[in-house]
Amino acid sequence: MVEEREASVQLLKTLAPLDGLKRDNLAALAKKVSIRKLSAGRNLFKEGDTDKRTIWLVTGMLEVSEAGRTIAMIRGGTREARTPLYPQIPRKVTARATEEISYLAIDSELLDVMITWDQTGTYEVSELQAQLEREGAGGGDDWMTTLLQTKAFHRIPPANIQAIFMRLERRPCKTGDVIIKQGDDGDYFYIIVSGKCIVTRETPLNRDGIKLAELGVGDTFGEEALIAEAKRNATVTMTTDGVLMRLNKQDFRELMNEPLLQWVGNDQAREIIAKGGRWLDVRLPSEHQNLSIEGSLNIPLYFIRLKLSALDRNIPYVVYCDTGRRSSAAAYILVERGFDAYVLTGGLTNSGATLRRSA
Repeated sequence: MVEEREASVQLLKTLAPLDGLKRDNLAALAKKVSIRKLSAGRNLFKEGDTDKRTIWLVTGMLEVSEAGRTIAMIRGGTREARTPLYPQIPRKVTARATEEISYLAIDSELLDVMITWDQTGTYEVSELQAQLEREGAGGGDDWMTTLLQTKAFHRIPPANIQAIFMRLERRPCKTGDVIIKQGDDGDYFYIIVSGKCIVTRETPLNRDGIKLAELGVGDTFGEEALIAEAKRNATVTMTTDGVLMRLNKQDFRELMNEPLLQWVGNDQAREIIAKGGRWLDVRLPSEHQNLSIEGSLNIPLYFIRLKLSALDRNIPYVVYCDTGRRSSAAAYILVERGFDAYVLTGGLTNSGATLRRSA
């Protein structure tokens, strides 16, 4: 079992290139990373490893070997340990603990995004956190640092991040408040700063609504109707008092939606499938049964959040519907949650794949 303890700002300031980050951004990062321990004789990483982690040795001794030959011995706290350990991917060396060590590992993409925002001067956790605390929102940086860790935000340009935070509007809410109602037009995208919500969908057989999801701090909702230019397909209700931040439809589509969606044509889609990808049909079951791409998985758009556990994050999905509206909304949700998803341009009729028709 790997032991962990929270990293301190003081420790992070001794490591390069973290020592170049502004203190407030460093403090936000410190809350999301941990110091881990590894026992003697175990490998920290092996030659050929491809995991994208940036790693620093904090205490203890590491033996570094290449092709079975020892090329270095590194001790925590020394000048050599201030910089990341052999960051090239795939790893060119093996690092083995010769005694119990402690180390820090950060997702390399998250680190790159943090440094980019910090260096461009377009991202300051402290600015919005201070505003929220003045207004009594509480927990100002939790939702922001949660968003920082999502792969979706890694793909949004720094200038867009700045604009998003500048244009977000704060909305205090009470228990029982209906934030969006099924059947209404889409107007805003929401981020939960504090409190909890429940997502429900009314059906002809269940007027009280089927529970689709429970959402908490850092979760987002409201994107489907904005992307697909459709009516709200679910109702979101506060189950506690809380605070939301919202972004209007136009700002959301320009600043968040467009950078995240990956549109593919027929040829590129077929290449993705040939390399182990999967077709994902987000139309209604009746539509799928009538005409669909052979071998495709069917999860209607309004069930995507509920069925995430049925999908495999290790394979890419080419998402399709009839036109691209519903599939783009579904792909956004998947990408936002760490999946590799693509939208088929033009929808079903442009697939070039074998179609299955009902008898």
